[in-house]
Amino acid sequence: MAEKNLKEIKKLVKEHYSERAVNALNINEKKDAKFLISPILPLYSQTDTSNLSLQVLGASAGCGNPVALSDIKSGETIVDLGSGGGIDCFLAAKAVGPQGKVIGVDMTPKMLEIAQKAARQLKIANVEFREGEIENLPIDSETVDLVISNCVICLSVDKDAVINEAYRILRPGGRFHVSDMLLRGELPDEIKNSNESWVKCVAGADNVDVYINRLRKAGFSSVTIEEEKLYSNDPGMENLRSMLIRALKN
Repeated sequence: MAEKNLKEIKKLVKEHYSERAVNALNINEKKDAKFLISPILPLYSQTDTSNLSLQVLGASAGCGNPVALSDIKSGETIVDLGSGGGIDCFLAAKAVGPQGKVIGVDMTPKMLEIAQKAARQLKIANVEFREGEIENLPIDSETVDLVISNCVICLSVDKDAVINEAYRILRPGGRFHVSDMLLRGELPDEIKNSNESWVKCVAGADNVDVYINRLRKAGFSSVTIEEEKLYSNDPGMENLRSMLIRALKN
C-alpha cells in the first residue's frame, strides 16, 4: 500500500463505512432482523445487547469486544476511537454509570446519525458522539481515563498519529484497551495492495512488533496482548490475528 495516495485510502475507508451506515439506516426493525448483523453478534455473545436497535447492530463492525475486558469503573470518562454505530459506547455507558461519560469519535456522518438517534431513543445522557478523525481527536488533553477502539486503528493511514493522540488525551494512569487486527508475519502482495482488503481491516494491519513499538514510542508502558485469535482460514490470511492490546500511560 506504500505507493498508494494516503488521501485516497482515507476516502475509500470513509466511503465504505458510509455505505454500511446507509444500509443500516434502511433496516426495517420489524422485518430485517438478520440483515448485516450476524458478523458482529458472536463477539458480544456474553454481553446483553437486547436494548440496542437493529440499526446500531447492523452498522457495527469489529474484531473483538473491547468493553468486556476493560475493567471499567463507575464515574470514568471513556473515548471510543472510530465509534461507528455506537455499540461499544452504549455498552461502556452502562459500566461507567450516570456519573461517568463516554465520547464516541467517528469521521462518518451517517454512522454518527445512527449513534445519535439511538442515544436519543435510549435516553442515555452520559454518551456523546463527535465528528472527527482519530488522527486528530476533538478531545482536550489529559481528560480521559480509558481509550477503547474496535478494529479501527488498522484502518488508519497514520497509526503513529492515532496512538500519539490516544496518549495525549489520557490522564496520567489512563489505560489504552483496544481490539485490533495485527500480523504475525506478512500478507501476500495481492492482499496487501488490495483496496478491498484495506477497507476490510486487513491490508492496513501492522506487524505486532511494529504496533507495540508504536505504543512504546508514544510513551505507553505495560504493553500486553490479552487475547489473540486467528482471524481467517482463507488462503493468504494465515498470519492475520485479532488481538486485544492493553497499555498504560504513566
